[in-house]
Amino acid sequence: MSRVLVVEDDAQLLRALRINLRARQYDVDVAPDGASALSVAARFPPDLVILDLGLPDMDGVEVVHALRGWSSAPILVLSARGAQAEKVTALDAGADDYVTKPFGMDELLARIRSALRRATPADTAPIIRTDAFTIDLAAKRLTTDEGEVRLTPTEWHLLEILVRNPNKLLSQRHLLNEVWGPSYETETNYLRVYIAQLRRKLEPDPSRPRHLLTEPGMGYRFQP
Repeated sequence: MSRVLVVEDDAQLLRALRINLRARQYDVDVAPDGASALSVAARFPPDLVILDLGLPDMDGVEVVHALRGWSSAPILVLSARGAQAEKVTALDAGADDYVTKPFGMDELLARIRSALRRATPADTAPIIRTDAFTIDLAAKRLTTDEGEVRLTPTEWHLLEILVRNPNKLLSQRHLLNEVWGPSYETETNYLRVYIAQLRRKLEPDPSRPRHLLTEPGMGYRFQP
């Protein structure tokens, strides 16, 4: 049973989410504000967080930053803020998905299942070695000369797709569909944000990447 933390100050929506999640056998914790969310998450580490950005005591992006200091659990943002810049800010902070209010419960539940699948290690997976880093896909472990590097579940998912297809050009549409779903096939900013994050963590010189390469206007390629 996966533990889900729901952070939402709208009491009616919070109740609806709790009922729907518990009906599907999720273990649910709830919090009406950011401070409570961080306290609950510390006491009962979640497998996934559903987070409203418009909280009464702090911006939800601050909660994302705080959680990412110690947790790699997927964070699914709910927000009435639909501007692209708001989405990019939340994703850049460490969120894994972004759902704009109002939303359909079936879509939200599908996104939850997808996020939890991505966060679950595969039983067997190869180890990829380059001159800059080593990736153990089964253990979800990335190491460089400076030590172990932490990735978010979405970063892992994107990186795994790339490294499982060495030297192969993967289109932007393919990567967006695989990582975020069909409705995100035009959201190329997502890819730019996450590829930049991966380069900062993996490449010795992120401004001149050797392994995570951009093919302008086409897609991305992993070069071992």
